[in-house]
Amino acid sequence: MKKTTAASSLRPLLAALALAAVAVTSGCLAVVIGAAAGAGATVAYTRGTLEAWLGGSFDQTLAATNKAVQQLGFAKIGEKTDGVSTTVTVRTTADKKIDITLSHGGDRLTQVKIRAGLLGDEALSKAVLDKIKAAL
Repeated sequence: MKKTTAASSLRPLLAALALAAVAVTSGCLAVVIGAAAGAGATVAYTRGTLEAWLGGSFDQTLAATNKAVQQLGFAKIGEKTDGVSTTVTVRTTADKKIDITLSHGGDRLTQVKIRAGLLGDEALSKAVLDKIKAAL
């Protein structure tokens, strides 16, 4: 039986509120795509980068990212870790570069940032995120 605490059930809501505060105060237009409190996912697309908070540990999310890359048929060209985050760099079959950056957000919360191409590609970024979520 899974044990939940009040703090863990509030994390998605707090992440959504923090993201909304950043969007309102940043001076740029942020389009909030959705907040799935049950799944622990909050998503925004800003300045060419898709940003999401997923309800999974860092290691689980990294494994899901690698699985998604493989399922999409992308070529993994690098993985760089700096102690705080890990960036997985891939190329699509159309040779578009995608950077997927994962950062620790807590025991069961991971921030995922996806940048597809030089200027960003929202549809492609969403497709990658959907595959990562499906692999979690």
